[in-house]
Amino acid sequence: MSKKKPFVLRLDEDMLKAVEKWAADEFRSTNGQLEWILREALKKASRIPKKNLMKDSDGETE
Repeated sequence: MSKKKPFVLRLDEDMLKAVEKWAADEFRSTNGQLEWILREALKKASRIPKKNLMKDSDGETE
């Protein structure tokens, strides 16, 4: 698993509440949900290296 690098992310309050609700509905942390959203967007845009597609943040092979 690759090393994770922390950074600051500023979100509109309503957007954050929506992400938090979505994360709770999916039984993920807010951070995990944001990672999932970004990973899915990167895959859709074909902008993620193939080696990183093999495992998601839960460690499951796709």
